[in-house]
Amino acid sequence: MEAVLARMRALDERLPPRDGVAVFNRVYLTVTETLDERIRRGDFPAPRQAETLSVRFAERYLAAVESERAPACWRPLLQYRRHPGVRPLQHALAGINAHIGHDLALAVVSACRALGCEPRALEADFDRVGDTLVCLEERIREDLMPGPDLLEVADPLTHLLGSWSLERARSAAWSAARLLWRLRRTPDLAEEFAESLDAGVGLVGRCLLTPTGRA
Repeated sequence: MEAVLARMRALDERLPPRDGVAVFNRVYLTVTETLDERIRRGDFPAPRQAETLSVRFAERYLAAVESERAPACWRPLLQYRRHPGVRPLQHALAGINAHIGHDLALAVVSACRALGCEPRALEADFDRVGDTLVCLEERIREDLMPGPDLLEVADPLTHLLGSWSLERARSAAWSAARLLWRLRRTPDLAEEFAESLDAGVGLVGRCLLTPTGRA
């Protein structure tokens, strides 16, 4: 876990504060530090499994933002990271969308291969890691949500916030992970499904990053 935390901290130091990736990274770093503390404290019955899943999960995000050719789900955030009409809250939610909607399913499959187990063996850890991700969303909304006097019903951001659900994304990620695991013996189908998942999540991310005109 220390290796991925070190890479996140390096990103935090290197990126301008208002950069869209920096906005997501700051919150994700804090939550990953909390997750690491919980694993070390013994909150997870199978700490090795929880850490393997958490590390494989974080590595996908880091590989995406450090790559010259990021997956489709991360491209909207990377393309709009400095757009003056996109608010920090939108950047953060787009990051969560890409990370949970796409990366989490692939991280589960990767962790299963590393641990020599099937997804059902990781379900409890998936749920506990998911509970920590709820804290991620709550922290993002607390830190980045405009005040009630600024966020009116007619504000486009109000519509965007209501169009995405963490719980639905978590549920879809678990279903996708189970399907990818079943498709592991048919690589062509697995790759086709993964590409479709990537593209679909990217489309949602692009919608979340619709410029509202007031960054």
